[in-house]
Amino acid sequence: MNSRERILKTLNHEEPDQVPFDLAGTTWTGITNTAYQNLRKYLGKDEISPEWSDVIQQIVVPSEEILDKLGVDTRGVFPLTSHNWDVYSKLNARGKYFEYVDEWNFTHHFPKNGYWFSLVKNPMKEVNFEEENIVEDFNWPNPSKSERFAGLREKAIKIRKMDKIVITKGFCAGLFEMHQRVRGMENAMVDPFLFPLNSDKLVGKLADLKIEFWDSLLNEVGDVVDIVGEGDDYGTQQSQLISPGHFREYYKPHFVRILKLIKEKAPHVKLMFHSCGNVRSIIPDLIETGVDILNPVHVTAAGMEPFQLKKDFGKEIAFWGGGVDTQKVLPSGLTQEVKDDVKRNIDALAPGGGFVFSAVHNIQAEVPPENIMAMHSAWKEFGKY
Repeated sequence: MNSRERILKTLNHEEPDQVPFDLAGTTWTGITNTAYQNLRKYLGKDEISPEWSDVIQQIVVPSEEILDKLGVDTRGVFPLTSHNWDVYSKLNARGKYFEYVDEWNFTHHFPKNGYWFSLVKNPMKEVNFEEENIVEDFNWPNPSKSERFAGLREKAIKIRKMDKIVITKGFCAGLFEMHQRVRGMENAMVDPFLFPLNSDKLVGKLADLKIEFWDSLLNEVGDVVDIVGEGDDYGTQQSQLISPGHFREYYKPHFVRILKLIKEKAPHVKLMFHSCGNVRSIIPDLIETGVDILNPVHVTAAGMEPFQLKKDFGKEIAFWGGGVDTQKVLPSGLTQEVKDDVKRNIDALAPGGGFVFSAVHNIQAEVPPENIMAMHSAWKEFGKY
């Protein structure tokens, strides 16, 4: 069974020959450059200049040699966005850190010898949000620039010929997260109550930009991709950043508009939704809106116990990620602890299909290569059907 067959079968909630494996098919299931270079050294390979899928998170696309060696079933095609479009050419040195101002006018800082960029300035944080045309007058980025999509079709076709699954990503973070980035987190939490009209205009504008992006991207590659990813970080370790009711009233209607466009343009694609943390309470909403795949199963968050999630939702939605805890076990555990965690999660999520193995989130810089390979060997051992 090849990779495409394997993943398509499991997404149809049937058991393939083995649990499929994803590494770096998305910017939520990737590996940081530091961890990747350490892994290369461990495998006897020289350090190389990376291909970036997300410079802000420092996520790279491993070489085809490494992906093939590890038996990865997925490949990502990454359009150009503020997270991977000539970021390093736009850096300005500011003493102890580098500064990057992106196309949204967000200001990011990267400490020298740091691990990732941090957002430090929100362009509409200090504005008078009661002004009638405040949203319309903002200098929004152009989501349909042809340069964003150059070469993606050819790359997707090449991946298809390799019998791998093709995944592509959206224009930016989710509606709630982008609301925070534009207005600042404190404002985003209260905007719907203090400024309901302009808050809805802002969220609606963000959705419109996403729709324009997906319309252009799917014109290019809609017939040659298999999975598209959208997401929004609603969950915390214990509950949610906003209530399920808040999500349903202020964000879900615009999210539905985005998914409707995607399904109209590419009816065959599977929709992946990403959110860290405890999102159990909105999983029924995601299923209702047509989401096919939840990423990740944040196995250490409250409400995200994998056996129970599989029992309650496993026939209606596929689970992608949750193969090993990335907060404590993968960076700090012994190799046997990594293997034990992998076995436990596969035992919970794999029966009946509907599970693609990857770590809970991106493999961070401090993860030792021995633990990455322990994760991999445990997947091979325990992922057989």
